[in-house]
Amino acid sequence: MRLVVEMTTSNNDTAAIRLSGLTKTYGSGNTAVHALRGVDMTIQRGEVVGLVGPSGSGKSTLLKCLGAVIEPTDGQIELGGESIFDGKTGGWQIKDLRALRRDRIGFIFQAPYLIPFLDVTDNVALLPMLAGVPNNEARLRARELIEALDVGHRAGVRVNMLSGGEQQRVAIARSLVNQPPVILADEPTAPLDSTRALAVMRILNQMAQRYGAAIIVVTHDEKIIPTFKRIYHIRDGRTEEEAGEGREIPEETGIKIR
Repeated sequence: MRLVVEMTTSNNDTAAIRLSGLTKTYGSGNTAVHALRGVDMTIQRGEVVGLVGPSGSGKSTLLKCLGAVIEPTDGQIELGGESIFDGKTGGWQIKDLRALRRDRIGFIFQAPYLIPFLDVTDNVALLPMLAGVPNNEARLRARELIEALDVGHRAGVRVNMLSGGEQQRVAIARSLVNQPPVILADEPTAPLDSTRALAVMRILNQMAQRYGAAIIVVTHDEKIIPTFKRIYHIRDGRTEEEAGEGREIPEETGIKIR
């Protein structure tokens, strides 16, 4: 099967994600909590990068800022070279944050959060429909992705009839269907055994390479940490980058992307 869903960019040398001096403070005065203290991060198209750190280190806050769910206190966020947030010039540089989240940022959560009364195809097709894509085209995109992720045979089945692994693959398809340049995955393998966790990581790497998405995976999962080529450690609201092992995932643990 030939997939026609493609990522596009005007400049392949431009970082997909660039954070500079990003801060987030909750409260003020003596009760202020400095969740982020000047985070710097650069991620290229096609990369899958790990973000690890203990509870309370700022991982969730960083993901929410990058996903335009909460507003940073200061610093800069760029997506594909475009300024999204600049604390020095008034904050958010884009007026419609809902459209930003819908069209340019994909989310994968620990739980799939699928809509139980919709079938697999419509769970994936709903996002492009909401973005104004004609229903037929939206369903075509959805079918191509669920076929590529080896759940095409379940296309007409309600998602509450799927196994946990199938539901996670549908959630991955949903995160890709609007062709976002950025995907944020929050503990996507936490509930999975080793084989299924590595299968999810293989899928994410395959999809990043095929569609050129930059993927950040927040994780505590020791099973998948050796698969990252780059890792950001976050401690006390600050990040440190280090090279990862980049260990190859055996072919049999993944889905072949046709």
